[in-house]
Amino acid sequence: MPPAEKPDPKLLKPTPKAGKPWLIIGLVALVAAGAAGGGAWFFASRNAAPAKPEAKAAPDAGKVPAPAQYFALEPPFVVNLIGSAGGARYLQVEVQLMTRDPESLKAIELHAPALRAKLLMLFAQQNAEELITRAGKEKLQAQALAEVRKLMKAETGKPGAEQLLFTSFVMQ
Repeated sequence: MPPAEKPDPKLLKPTPKAGKPWLIIGLVALVAAGAAGGGAWFFASRNAAPAKPEAKAAPDAGKVPAPAQYFALEPPFVVNLIGSAGGARYLQVEVQLMTRDPESLKAIELHAPALRAKLLMLFAQQNAEELITRAGKEKLQAQALAEVRKLMKAETGKPGAEQLLFTSFVMQ
């Protein structure tokens, strides 16, 4: 028998396969695609989840209020003022009520005659000397709004008007 030849050590080393780098690249791409899909699902499900009551209060703070709606109490109020020693004094004032609730606007329209009666009595009790100043006019405006809210609360259970505006104010 011929003596056994020892194989060449270079031949015993396994040779690298040509497809192995493509396998690694494919696995990395598969993991990256899975991570991207999982991240997209996480953020989409987080936004679609129902909000907790505590979390819902924060976005309402920055919410834009409903548009203002105005109702003019026409015709203008004309009353005699009291306390003038120099003769008869008159007040002519145009009033508009502002609300943001359409239901309150309908209620204001419905109760306009009662509102006019209350405001007419209030305006007729005013002293001419007090109404000359800005502070006097603002005080009358606050009193008038309080009368409107009191009447609307009694009739509808809601204050109705947010603001009462004098759009014309003439004393003579």
